[in-house]
Amino acid sequence: MATRYRFGENDYAYFVTYAVVSWVDALSRPAYKDIIVNSLDFCINNKGLTLHAWVIMNNHVHLIASGCDEHKLEDIMRDHKKFTAQELLRAIQNNNQESRQSWMLWLFSSAGQNNPNNKYHQFWQQDNHPVKLTTMEMIIQKLNYLHDNPVRARIVFEPQHYVYGSAVDYFTERKGLLPVTLLL
Repeated sequence: MATRYRFGENDYAYFVTYAVVSWVDALSRPAYKDIIVNSLDFCINNKGLTLHAWVIMNNHVHLIASGCDEHKLEDIMRDHKKFTAQELLRAIQNNNQESRQSWMLWLFSSAGQNNPNNKYHQFWQQDNHPVKLTTMEMIIQKLNYLHDNPVRARIVFEPQHYVYGSAVDYFTERKGLLPVTLLL
């Protein structure tokens, strides 16, 4: 599906959203979120990803990120989504305790068969919906939106109490699960 949202220059940070197909709550288990955390950490250390803010929800991920030097954010995101899709599918398939296993795998298989860009399964929706952050007002708005996601979802009362996000880095002296380059 064509979109008007595109990645551009590495000189800017981008607000990026990517979601599980059909917005399925496939990321509700910590083990699944950890796969995304580990992949983002790999991208930071090996692929030139600069992560400014992040949150992993049960069915989508928000990042504020940029590429650096010759590493394009578009390429980093492509590789990250491909790797995490494969790993998440494998984790779901191998999790005998996963009560939703059969219908999630059926859904991902159906989505993959209906998308010529995939061979077997599709875990993530195609689009990343990148928004270039060109003003401080935009940056603040997206940071607040991103960090308030777990509060709006009634998972926590305060953004910094959510483990799978960067609010702890912005609102406390502690460090979160991933290294972030603060924007404020």
